[in-house]
Amino acid sequence: MNTNYYSIIARELSVREEQVKATVELLDGGATVPFISRYRKEITGSLDEVAIAAIRDRIEQLRELDKRRDAILKSIEEQGKLTDELKDKIEDAQTMAQLEDIYLPYKPKRKTKATVAREKGLEPLALKMLEQNSGDVEEWALAYINDEKGVASIEEALQGARDIIAEVVNEDGDVRGKLRELFLKEGVITSRLIGGKEQEAAKYRDYFEWSENLSKTPSHRLLAMRRGEAEGFLSLDIKPDEETAIELINRLYLKGNTESSEQVKLAVKDSYKRLLKPSMETESRVHSKLLADEKAIHVFAENLQQLLLSAPLGQKSVLALDPGFRTGCKVVCLDAQGQLLENDTVYPNEPQKRVAEAGAIIKYLCEKHKIEAIAIGNGTASRETETFVKSLGLPSTITIVMVNESGASIYSASEVARKEFPDKDVTVRGAVSIGRRLMDPLAELVKIDPKSIGVGQYQHDVDQTLLKKSLDDVVMSCVNSVGVELNTASSELLSFVSGVGPQLASNIVSYRNENGAFASRDALKEVPRFGSKAFEQAAGFLRVRESENPLDRSAVHPEAYGVVQQMAGDLGCSVKELIGNKTRQREIKLEKYTSGAIGLPTLKDILSELDKPGLDPREKFEAFAFAHDVESMADLKVGMKLPGIVTNITNFGAFVDIGVHQDGLVHVSHLSDRYVSNPAEVVSVQQKVNVTVLEVDIERKRISLSLKQDPFANNKREVRKENKIERQDNQIDGDLQQKLSMLRGKFGK
Repeated sequence: MNTNYYSIIARELSVREEQVKATVELLDGGATVPFISRYRKEITGSLDEVAIAAIRDRIEQLRELDKRRDAILKSIEEQGKLTDELKDKIEDAQTMAQLEDIYLPYKPKRKTKATVAREKGLEPLALKMLEQNSGDVEEWALAYINDEKGVASIEEALQGARDIIAEVVNEDGDVRGKLRELFLKEGVITSRLIGGKEQEAAKYRDYFEWSENLSKTPSHRLLAMRRGEAEGFLSLDIKPDEETAIELINRLYLKGNTESSEQVKLAVKDSYKRLLKPSMETESRVHSKLLADEKAIHVFAENLQQLLLSAPLGQKSVLALDPGFRTGCKVVCLDAQGQLLENDTVYPNEPQKRVAEAGAIIKYLCEKHKIEAIAIGNGTASRETETFVKSLGLPSTITIVMVNESGASIYSASEVARKEFPDKDVTVRGAVSIGRRLMDPLAELVKIDPKSIGVGQYQHDVDQTLLKKSLDDVVMSCVNSVGVELNTASSELLSFVSGVGPQLASNIVSYRNENGAFASRDALKEVPRFGSKAFEQAAGFLRVRESENPLDRSAVHPEAYGVVQQMAGDLGCSVKELIGNKTRQREIKLEKYTSGAIGLPTLKDILSELDKPGLDPREKFEAFAFAHDVESMADLKVGMKLPGIVTNITNFGAFVDIGVHQDGLVHVSHLSDRYVSNPAEVVSVQQKVNVTVLEVDIERKRISLSLKQDPFANNKREVRKENKIERQDNQIDGDLQQKLSMLRGKFGK
């Protein structure tokens, strides 16, 4: 591999070259990002997951660049055109665009106007015109008229020569580089409605006549316009000022003011309009789409991380309700491990309205299964069902929580759900998912495609490969930061543990089913195909709560057990006595235990784990309730202050569930009293907030909300300003009337 890449990446990421080298070697050796960041800090200089993932992605890009470089060198060499100078130029290229510009003149191409002109023998004329010496170009062209070759006139000869010059200009790396920069910096994207599509394209009304600088176009707007184009409603164009672009090329090609210079001018203009402009527009589209995708994917990834790491209720017995009207409410009872105990259907809502019967069933199930919490899906009939449950007079010890059910229907129809509950229908499976989400959002949501969870923006429009890679990174990071209980985790959850994957996860579950619970981490080595490398990568992230070895319940890696035992031995106590004992832990001198394999960063992590082994990094669960007297959009009034939960964050604001079956939007301008450019700086997914209603549009199902302390302050200022102007106008009117009256008195009517 090109070791120069280490310095390139180090410079780009502002880290040391040796850190990059060490990280790349670990990655090449099969280590995962979570494993490296947690257990190889001494080797990488304590790089975090973000930096390690960035190194991984960049080295992949540079290796792809190398593959393309090799293919280009091979192609040109096979053509017999590879010189030492050209080879050096190709090897020095730093980007894919530079490589392709160098290769363009040598790239096998279909028949073009220029190739036809060359076949007619017009290349010498084109080269002579490019020199732009004085002389009569028509006289030069006369020598190339040849009926046999298809050059019938002076104009045909000149046109053919110009076609060749146009292609030369198009294949000039300097021209393409400067034009590329111009398009990216000064290119304007213009969106127009395609004629006759006004009605169908109503949702794209904002883009019927729209233009702005491409470099300043927000990602969500670019993706919206591109979606409108893909659906056949909008036409998009990207270009800088045409005169500026052509003048830029002329400065590179015009040498004087001769007749041949005028011919070159014509060729340059043709080259730009026919060849360069379409090519640069395509590149600009690709580049801007890539940037927009990256921003949208980043937003999605942040939202997903916040959702996956939202506070779990924990291991408690739960009754879950999937609300409905005509088909009733599906009820399931789950034990503290999330296992289904019983299911039923009740009909407390319209049209059946069997309230008493439904109430009796819910009370009976709560008592029978010692229910500690009730989870209610936030879909159809959710608020009505919540009101019904709260009216039953259940013990105050039972927490009643509204749960976001986005994607529950996807899970209920999935292969995973069918395997778990082969004899239950989709409605029961959906209710189980709602209950388990309350108990442990992370463990349940990993079973669903992240795109179905309801966070992010334009997730179906972005590069799906990049999106999947980013979201897989997020899920793996979340799963490993929390840790996984080996004896209760599903195959889906285990598959995201460092070094495991779907096949080994399936093997673990099969082994557990056949042989019973794992007694220790070490017992993992008995699982088929679970070799030493997989054990190294996975063991630290797996927990065995019932193990005799207390370290098996912590994030201390088995490779460091010996160090902990040495610490305990030096203090004259057992490892068990050392755990949670701050007095004993303060006696430990970490420097004493450093070695070639373990340094202070890892020892500090070990000490932290001894203090609180297996600590869940997620926040403590707090129950939330919507306003009891607001259940639909019809109940909303401007100025109302309501509790809500942030369900999604985009570049233009945050969506908040206020319990009316339609999320409201807090525009970025109303997220804070101070200026905010990034909504994620102010709010996070699942955050509990208090909002003010600004506007309600029932017909379009739109709710505008604000998080500002005084969201109507601007309106008040405008009213005060208008009142002041009105008072001034009245004063002026009064003065005029008074003067008019005096004049009338003096001069008569």
